[in-house]
Amino acid sequence: MENNKETVSRDVPIRINIYHAAQDDPKKNTALRLGRRGFVRIVKKIRFLPKRAIVLNPFSEIAFSPADRERLENFGLAALDCSWEQAQKVLGEHVRGTSRCLPILIAGNPVNFGKLTKLTTAEALAASLYISGFKAEAEDMLGIFPWGHTFFELNQRFLDKYATAKDSEEIIKMQNVLFENKPDHK
Repeated sequence: MENNKETVSRDVPIRINIYHAAQDDPKKNTALRLGRRGFVRIVKKIRFLPKRAIVLNPFSEIAFSPADRERLENFGLAALDCSWEQAQKVLGEHVRGTSRCLPILIAGNPVNFGKLTKLTTAEALAASLYISGFKAEAEDMLGIFPWGHTFFELNQRFLDKYATAKDSEEIIKMQNVLFENKPDHK
């Protein structure tokens, strides 16, 4: 069982910041758990997110790909931890800079299990790390969740394929082929 006051320092090679909007149950919140475990820095105001970091944005038209690795290493990764109902408003009004959407992946978390693209903040961050070549760090990150291994079991072949892409355009082509005959899991 996790101690809520526990803070551990992790040696993660990428600076990761998360804006936490406090819109859900803090006991179930994956971003807060990552913060307590030292994987990420939690910020309470969007303006504290690094300006040049890659922001994970499900509404971006550019897909996250291995081509983003250098920017990730130099400027870090940012995520917004808010409810799905509020995401478009928060992202549209407040986030500027380099935004990337993740390619299609299947949620392994208990709340949205099996749904396409309905990832937790932790799943989204781990997927970004994995795709950009930080596989061990991604697995370590999700290893703190009882269901973390499920995310990788559901998505292993997709993540491995996406990690070979050269850029966003190739990611889009790959996901179209990979999910071409799959039913819509909204």
